[in-house]
Amino acid sequence: MLFALHLLALGVGTVMFLGIIILHRRARALQQLSQTGGTLFSANSRFVHQPAVWLAIPSSNPKAVQAALGLGYPTPCAWAEGIAAEHEFFIGSPVNDWIIVTGSGLPHPGNDVDRCFHFLIRLSRALGQVQFFMADPVLHHHAWARVENGLVTRAYAWVNETVWNQGAKSIAEIELNMKCFSYGEDTGMDDATREEFAAANVEKIPSLSARWSFDPSVTDGNLQNPAGGIAGKSSRFLKD
Repeated sequence: MLFALHLLALGVGTVMFLGIIILHRRARALQQLSQTGGTLFSANSRFVHQPAVWLAIPSSNPKAVQAALGLGYPTPCAWAEGIAAEHEFFIGSPVNDWIIVTGSGLPHPGNDVDRCFHFLIRLSRALGQVQFFMADPVLHHHAWARVENGLVTRAYAWVNETVWNQGAKSIAEIELNMKCFSYGEDTGMDDATREEFAAANVEKIPSLSARWSFDPSVTDGNLQNPAGGIAGKSSRFLKD
């Protein structure tokens, strides 16, 4: 009996000791993470958050994106914090030659679709190609747009009705069986049908962004840990 109790005590002590080591290593890793502005995740795992609205820009030059946005008060920002849209604007470090921009300052087609249109036009004139994605998991509002050198090649936005439908459907939209209505065409749907269609589109937007450019919510075997980026306030584009 005493021998069994001794073995039990030894086992408990070993488990506690290993637990302390693991916690210590985790704390040290998190400390290093905060110092470097990176984030920790393994291949084929999801980031901490998926943004509801984001831009994808084919570029490896964050400073060019910062200048095009007219971003003020830039400060270093960890990827997980920035991608959660905790700032007005977050410009991520390049990943697979794409730069992700997100934040509460990005325009919303449901608030003013014309403002969103002009914002993307001006930005694409400065940067070449700009892609816009919106996927609201609660209201199921959604949008996607691809603008090149000031010209809209494809755009669709739904906020309980179609407010923007421009250009021919892309091959990716067709392959993903994404439903798009013409202006006024959606008015005949009942509430249940409207909700089902909108939810289905929202679920497919990450796949669409992955085919067009880069899905900021997932990693794959070819993706290294994002190193963070910069966050800032105000953009002259949104004040015009």
